[in-house]
Amino acid sequence: MGKDFGRPPRADENREQVERRLKEIEEGGGVRETLTVEWRTQPLHVEVIDMPVEDLYYNPGTHRIQAQRSHNPERDKLLDEAPWVPESQEYLHHLLQMLPEDPDKVDPAFGELMESLRNDRQKEPGLITRDGVLVNGNTRRAALKELAVANIRVGVLPESCTWDDINAVELSLQLRPDQRREYSYINRLLAMDEQHASGRPIADVAKEFRIRTSTCEQDLWVLTCLRDLIERSGDEDARLRLLDFERHQEKLREVYRRYTKESPVSRDNAELLKETRLAAIVLEFSKTDVRLIEPDFRERYLDKRLPEELKTEAEAPATGVTIPGLNRTMKSAAPKVAQAKALTDLILEAKAVTTAKGDPLSERSRVAIARFSAAQEAFEAALEPAGKDARVRKRKQAAQDRITDACQDIEQCITDLTLARASGSLDEEAFDEAVLTLRETLTKLAVATQRSIKAPGDGVSWLRESVRKEGV
Repeated sequence: MGKDFGRPPRADENREQVERRLKEIEEGGGVRETLTVEWRTQPLHVEVIDMPVEDLYYNPGTHRIQAQRSHNPERDKLLDEAPWVPESQEYLHHLLQMLPEDPDKVDPAFGELMESLRNDRQKEPGLITRDGVLVNGNTRRAALKELAVANIRVGVLPESCTWDDINAVELSLQLRPDQRREYSYINRLLAMDEQHASGRPIADVAKEFRIRTSTCEQDLWVLTCLRDLIERSGDEDARLRLLDFERHQEKLREVYRRYTKESPVSRDNAELLKETRLAAIVLEFSKTDVRLIEPDFRERYLDKRLPEELKTEAEAPATGVTIPGLNRTMKSAAPKVAQAKALTDLILEAKAVTTAKGDPLSERSRVAIARFSAAQEAFEAALEPAGKDARVRKRKQAAQDRITDACQDIEQCITDLTLARASGSLDEEAFDEAVLTLRETLTKLAVATQRSIKAPGDGVSWLRESVRKEGV
């Protein structure tokens, strides 16, 4: 269930104005514009009217900027406590214009929206409650305010509308396939989590967001990881925010896929992989760099390159779990996993301090900047040999992978040959020439194996014998 923000100060005046304009449309007898919305699982056609831009209110519960609200904790707190005061509404106005990953910079998409409204006017109506709260069209209203346009076209929801209805309708409108501007990555995760937390099964949430159930599970796992990282990153004075991970969508999804692949084999290795890859993401390494990190990355490449202060503070013993009734303690995590988590915590804390709006010359900031830079340099130095080894492994696997691909092509050729015979469309001469090319290629491959493979197995022996019988 969504939060109930109550009624705005001008709710009664807006209701009177809405009723008056709806009545004018009804009595006018002309062509009436309507907007179709999903209302309590059923389609509903609502009337569209013009309303003064200045009389409406931004929706404080909009999913579009849910993550960005934490950009300014004090204003976020005021928004929760007093959503209708001018300061809170101005904060929403500001966030609706800004980049999701950096609310200090104007989103180019907002500039494009303003230009479109300036040249072509409003193409699609927004949606309001009778109290004047925008359910859909918050960003359009912000653009119209910036352009000093007096009125906005909006559909009007029924009088019985509740805050649960507002959340449900906003979500259904946003998830329409023809919507031009989607939620940012983190806000989409939060919207999914909100739906799941309300008691809806994951399969239903996935259907609502038009994604596979496995994708929904993946995204909820990522959000849980991010919340854990934020909790570990520091205190109220310096702590990471969800919006700090806005640009890392693909990297986080790859962490999930690699983690779930490794978990059935070794849970400890999966945790090692997850912690080290998340640390690399926090350090702002690229997707291709993060892919190089495997469970043995720290042991093989990173440990020897870590500065002493990071090594010492990272080597924390695994915490223990007491078994009730047996008076025995078991390790809750392998020492290597505990060390990896400790290192990630140091990097998280350093990142939180360096991104906080505190004094950059304070002792805490200087230590955090130095620690963050040292970790970046150590990871960068470790990734170089890891990349070289990965390229070597890839070259070693290239030959057999090409044979496998060729076999799959030949299997497909068998199917195509059968179909061509049935339809009488086979060019037998061309096919015969292709088979001769295959024989020539296999002969070259056999010669290459004689130079490269000293102890041939059954497969290579068969190949050589087949070519020998051909008289080559």
